[in-house]
Amino acid sequence: MEVLFVIPARGGSKGLPGKNIKPIAGKPLIAWSVESALQAAKKIGNSDVIVSTDTKEIAELAKKYGAEAPFLRPDELANDTAASIDVMLHALDFMEHQGKQYKYIAMIEPTSPQRDAHDLQRAYEQLKNDETAESIVGVSQTESCHPLFLTKLNKGFLEPYENKTYRVYRRQEIDAVYFFEGSMYISKVESLKKRRSFYHEKTLGCIMPKWKSFEIDDLTDFIVIEQLLKAREEGILK
Repeated sequence: MEVLFVIPARGGSKGLPGKNIKPIAGKPLIAWSVESALQAAKKIGNSDVIVSTDTKEIAELAKKYGAEAPFLRPDELANDTAASIDVMLHALDFMEHQGKQYKYIAMIEPTSPQRDAHDLQRAYEQLKNDETAESIVGVSQTESCHPLFLTKLNKGFLEPYENKTYRVYRRQEIDAVYFFEGSMYISKVESLKKRRSFYHEKTLGCIMPKWKSFEIDDLTDFIVIEQLLKAREEGILK
């Protein structure tokens, strides 16, 4: 088979309790990622979408919106210290024991509902068409947080982080710098098993626009992203 899309969604969240099932812009948060992954899977073909969760409530909600939830995540993978890579490999192992073999595996974080099916398909094709690459992750260009614009405090006084001359740079003068924006991660299955990471020297960057780079960690993020989703639904953002 081609791609196994895995949406990791724990029941616990300290920053915003119950966020994965919290309604946002008309539907539960997790539904946005389920729908985009299902649309991408249909376009790519021969692919599956599953939700890895530790609660029956999230599992039933995922099924309602069309995803599979074939297991409940074991306790050791459902706490704050559980590594994402272990969650992904657990899901992959479960599906392989069901007789399914995949070329690629994708981690789709429900905390980035702005990412859509087009983004997922674009990233998949970018990875598939590069013979030297093994994985791809979403990145977005940093602006105000560029290293040349950052500072630190030394005994209360400002001290440049990288710009040692205190020179004020115009944006046109600086190189583009990107950050990991966290909306999607795709890897060749054999590479992920071997490297146990999506990040390495053979990782591509799939450039995402600024408005899609925000993640939901707390209530402030939730409020901001709800407005972004509404703007997209109204055709203001594309």
